[in-house]
Amino acid sequence: MPPTSLTPYQLAEIGALLAEPARAAMLLALVDGTARPAGELGRMAGVGAPTASAHLKRLLEGGLLAVQVQGRHRYYRLASDEVAGWLEALALPRRPIAPPTGDTALRRARSCYRHLAGELGVALCAQLLHRGHLETTSEGLALRPAGAAALIQAGLDPQATARLPTLRGRGCLDWTERRLHVGGPLGVALTGAMLDAGWLRHAPHGRALLPSVEGLRRFGLLGVRLSG
Repeated sequence: MPPTSLTPYQLAEIGALLAEPARAAMLLALVDGTARPAGELGRMAGVGAPTASAHLKRLLEGGLLAVQVQGRHRYYRLASDEVAGWLEALALPRRPIAPPTGDTALRRARSCYRHLAGELGVALCAQLLHRGHLETTSEGLALRPAGAAALIQAGLDPQATARLPTLRGRGCLDWTERRLHVGGPLGVALTGAMLDAGWLRHAPHGRALLPSVEGLRRFGLLGVRLSG
């Protein structure tokens, strides 16, 4: 994994990796936290198998990807949620603040390396901070016991929620809202609990997360409401 503090040389190396459109497409395809085989990533990037293999080798050597071997198959994923955060942040200057109409669901709520992003994710983070349920520590964002109690009262599974205060998160800059949502292990576990509870579900295609009617009511109990 690339170090948190980069030297100019290391930053230039990462920039060179991202400058190739096919490699950038492969990385962005993995921002949702999935692991995909080389053939699928090659098709998504529009390149053949030999070229895809060469690109994946470069990304592995550069520390941006990790590989998981299952039998004869190899699955590639982002090396860490820090890498996912960099990709989201680097995309900020090139993406419009307001996505086209067809991307409304993506802006409303989406997965960012398995944690909740978009308008809903930002609103949740803001409310947790405002109510003192979430605090900033030297190790990152931490959910206070009172925050876990509030989530349980709103309807999350008590067993899954009880371990959230032991995890640490980080503020991830949201590329559509330009504000922070909760990332890191805390963000992943919190989003997983909300998916399990039926507050959210994955869209059939892409990274959008679709809040259920009941889920919106549950978010409302936490003071979280969407504008539209």
